[in-house]
Amino acid sequence: MKNEKITSRDVDFGKWYTDVVKAAHLADYSSVKGCIIFEPNGYALWEKMQQVLDKMFKETGHCNVYLPLLIPETLLAKESELVAGFAPEVAWVTKGGDKELEERLCIRPTSETLFSDYYHTVVKSYRDLPLKYNQWCSVLRWEKETRPFLRSREFLWQEGHTVHETREEAEAETKQMLAIYERFFKEYLAIPAITGRKTEKEKFAGAEYTLTVEALMYNGIALQSATSHYFGDKFARAYDISFKDRNNQQAYCYQTSWGSSTRMIGGLIMVHSDDNGLVLPPKIAPTQVVLIPIGDSEAVIDATHEIADMLQKNDISIKIDDSNKSPGFKFAEAEVNGIPLRIEIGPRDLDNHKVTVVRRDTREKASYDYDEKLVTVVRDLLEKMQQDMYEKALARRNSLTFEAHTLEEVETIMNKHPGFIKAMWCGDLACEMKMKEIRGTKSRCILEEKAIDDHCVVCGKKAKHLVMWGIQY
Repeated sequence: MKNEKITSRDVDFGKWYTDVVKAAHLADYSSVKGCIIFEPNGYALWEKMQQVLDKMFKETGHCNVYLPLLIPETLLAKESELVAGFAPEVAWVTKGGDKELEERLCIRPTSETLFSDYYHTVVKSYRDLPLKYNQWCSVLRWEKETRPFLRSREFLWQEGHTVHETREEAEAETKQMLAIYERFFKEYLAIPAITGRKTEKEKFAGAEYTLTVEALMYNGIALQSATSHYFGDKFARAYDISFKDRNNQQAYCYQTSWGSSTRMIGGLIMVHSDDNGLVLPPKIAPTQVVLIPIGDSEAVIDATHEIADMLQKNDISIKIDDSNKSPGFKFAEAEVNGIPLRIEIGPRDLDNHKVTVVRRDTREKASYDYDEKLVTVVRDLLEKMQQDMYEKALARRNSLTFEAHTLEEVETIMNKHPGFIKAMWCGDLACEMKMKEIRGTKSRCILEEKAIDDHCVVCGKKAKHLVMWGIQY
């Protein structure tokens, strides 16, 4: 039976998304316009993402640091491209108490300037390099239109900032971090991602180039999900991050930055969830199994705790729902919250030495023996569910990925059902902007693979790049 509180995603996808966010208690609207309240379920999901990514970052030699929230205007102004790129979204602090500040302070929209200023003071020799730092924090960008997790004024993220001795080392870092994000999306979020390089128009302000992770939502709209930027020595020159090299000559550092945010929660919802609520891949779910005792007999309670102990000892995260709610309400709540497996433990099942296990993704229900083998059953089901969810998302993405050779074909595809479109591009900004006239279609990334044609989809001139195009959130 469909959850009546949730609009069908095939009827109104935007309303469906908001309904799932609310019904699963992921977030709520606040009195601060454009900012959301992370409810326990939503913040637990972010904590799980942090835990996994933080481990990946540290395994590759990165350390966590924390820099100030406020940036002096003169410091921000040192890199003109960055200023121009973020100017429309910057919020300014102009008073401290009742006194006007001598200099405006911006609330960080990103932290390249502060990291660069810090690196200027600590990098003196090639022996100091590399410095590979990451920051978990919030940032503020004055967005005009907001939507929970996808686009809000204040949001949570991580931003890595590194400095290196050579161009080669910095570029290797840029690619390595893109690969980490791609692995995280595949192995943990069960989301098949497209990776590639942003066009000049779409790259991060101040970067030499930007590498991106692009995911396709259930409705065919693209979501930029993580990015990795190579800065060359541009920021190093602007902020004078120089050092004595191996020849005892003064040289400038090479820098990168990379980041992902709570936007990933939005992507997770829009790729996997359904009309009954949230659906979470087991490897990223804060709670993997909910145990629901039916009745309060001593045998049922004992069995529930015995199963809980067995699962926890095998590193399976569990929750026992022993509230006073009815079994039906508990089932519905577990379903809307996206808990991967539900184990129902009732007196009739126990009489047959059985328990009932329900998968959230397919809603399949089956009985299994209540013995030590149940741990293996649960582990196997979680692994299968993780893989099945990835394969389902991959099949959906592939069904909404098209090729186009003319502007007319692009228009037909986007008007019929949006998705990813592979099409050649000559490299001219005018043609890129012409594509945008079709329902806001933008370049998602340049693909480094064999071309599907040799002429630009817009102007017909000789093409330079194969590009993935799409409508974006």
